[in-house]
Amino acid sequence: MKKIILSALIFVGAMTLNAQDDAPKLSVSGTVDVYGTTNTVDGPGTPGLLIANPVKANGFGLGMANTVFSYDGAKSGVVADLAFGPRADDANMAGAINQLYAYYNVSESVTITAGQFNTFLGYEVISPAANFNYSVSYLFNAGPFSHTGVKLDYAASEDLSFLLAVTNAHAISSADASETGATQFGAQVGYKGQYLNFIYGTYDAGSVSDALFIDYTGGFDLSDSLFLGINAAYSYSDDEEKGYQGVALYIENTISETFALGLRPEFFSLTSADDSEDVLALTLTGSAQLDDNLKLVTELRYDSSDDYKIEGFTSDDATLEKNVTALTIAAVYSF
Repeated sequence: MKKIILSALIFVGAMTLNAQDDAPKLSVSGTVDVYGTTNTVDGPGTPGLLIANPVKANGFGLGMANTVFSYDGAKSGVVADLAFGPRADDANMAGAINQLYAYYNVSESVTITAGQFNTFLGYEVISPAANFNYSVSYLFNAGPFSHTGVKLDYAASEDLSFLLAVTNAHAISSADASETGATQFGAQVGYKGQYLNFIYGTYDAGSVSDALFIDYTGGFDLSDSLFLGINAAYSYSDDEEKGYQGVALYIENTISETFALGLRPEFFSLTSADDSEDVLALTLTGSAQLDDNLKLVTELRYDSSDDYKIEGFTSDDATLEKNVTALTIAAVYSF
């Protein structure tokens, strides 16, 4: 009798554990980052800091406080990604909302997502915890940050994936309706960690409807410790006769379990029918993982251009600064 009762208890316990495994789960994660910066220009500012006015950055500053609430079920779930601070103000599309979307797993290989979600273009992301560098590239600043609409992800195999998206024009805030029907169509093909992305449509409510964005993002392990990431992008509108193009490399060398050194060379160009404005940026970054949650990022960045207005830097007589060197030290805490 005792064996029967014990077997029954084990069975009920196993069923309870299985039920708990299938139950929706709430998870909370996030980041906090702060920095100190200085430059060689006679005035404040640091190129590439993702804040609304990078020309005003100097001394000590705040990045953002980011908290992500994720409620995941067996077939569906929601994500509420909230961010506050200067870095978030530059990237968020609706107040404190960085992302807010729901998803449904149609099958093991097909997922439909609706709401506001971060862009699938580019190598870098808004959160500094997920980037190797603390400052961001010109390509990241030029492209969209987020989209509001619907996307479908299809994993054809472990190596091959596809994405299709229909969204509002990415310069329309998700706090506002797309009253003019400004729409973009997006697509992605991914193969073994290499991604080719496309967006076509209207940039904002009042712009032309033929803006084309083509973006390649990928990377390769050159050795056990050396990684090469690549981001190349092209955008142009025939009606407006303007766009941009550029390429950035991400060379990252893992020195030890707690320290890595990286170099990001980037060439970026604003193009038009009659002219182009070019800028070269070199970013040397050391990333030290102090413990499981806290990393210290030290970054030396050099920006040079004869004709591109580097993040708004001008001298007293309003002439363009052709070279800017900035040193930034940032602390990024993840939980």
